Amino acid sequence: MSPPASLCLLRTSAIGDVTHVVPLLRTLQAAWPQTRLTWVVGKLERRLVGDLPGVDFVTFDKAAGWSGMREVWAALRGRRFDALLQMQVALRSNLLSLGIQAERRIGYDAARAKDLHGLVVNERIPARTGEHVLDAIGSFCEPLGLKQTQVRWDIPVPDEAHAWAAEQLPGGAPALLVSPSSSHALRNWRPERYAAVMDHAAARGWRVALVGGPSPAERAMADSVRAACKSAPLDLTGKDTLKKLLALLGRAQLLLTPDSGPMHMANAVGTKVLGLHAASNPDRSGPWSDRRWCVDKYDAAARKYLHKPASEIAWGSKIEYPGVMDLVGVDDVVERFEAASAHLGLG
Repeated sequence: MSPPASLCLLRTSAIGDVTHVVPLLRTLQAAWPQTRLTWVVGKLERRLVGDLPGVDFVTFDKAAGWSGMREVWAALRGRRFDALLQMQVALRSNLLSLGIQAERRIGYDAARAKDLHGLVVNERIPARTGEHVLDAIGSFCEPLGLKQTQVRWDIPVPDEAHAWAAEQLPGGAPALLVSPSSSHALRNWRPERYAAVMDHAAARGWRVALVGGPSPAERAMADSVRAACKSAPLDLTGKDTLKKLLALLGRAQLLLTPDSGPMHMANAVGTKVLGLHAASNPDRSGPWSDRRWCVDKYDAAARKYLHKPASEIAWGSKIEYPGVMDLVGVDDVVERFEAASAHLGLG
């Protein structure tokens, strides 16, 4: 089979899922270095991956509504791809894909398709269950005759981002970063529980820093965490960019976070993740490389809120109920922190 001349990848959001696309991109580039790759990506997400070499990026501003779609279609007018990899099943993305011309339109299998996804594709990835999101995205190369056998990110980080991170976390004591907010509020842990773990880490000689975006909700969460702390963590909330956060994560030994974009950014740079899971399944959406340091209360959540074990509910089900994250106790997190510390030789 001869390499395709051009491929279009459509995955606009979110930050975590966009990091999962990068290994697929690396697989395509390694197999077919002459193939022209175009990625339709979200406006925010482009700030993270938009400098990947060898890729044409087209930005989709979802906040702009129909005009945002028309801008994408105008940017691609006159182009016809050998294949479109339609890796997002939301209705908005399915509608967006209608303006992208491609001979082959590869999408999800029927079980994972929704919002009219089946009407905008003419081929599907293999039907599998029990896959991590990264592996599901990686399988989009299989209808093209490839297999993702290696996972590599190497997302570029500018020198100025590294310099900023070095100023915040100079060499010395190990660093725990805490990113307390998810875009799904029901995945968030209580501020006083974050504070208790942060105080424990500080007492063990770790530097502790809060990170997060500039939104009012993230600022409010950071303020609540700080107010509950007995120690004095460094507060970098709203002060970084996505590239600066990547650099900062690269200097830290551990990230404490619920299921969120920073979890997958940390995984991409090789930083260990103490993930907090009750509302979502870590085997599907936890840090792909190493989930040993996560607290997993997903099965307990399924039994409490859905009245059946996790093994009997649909793969990928979210259990986003008020109070579900209270199943994660401070002692559970401290135990994983100590285990990770010992593994890193910092116990």
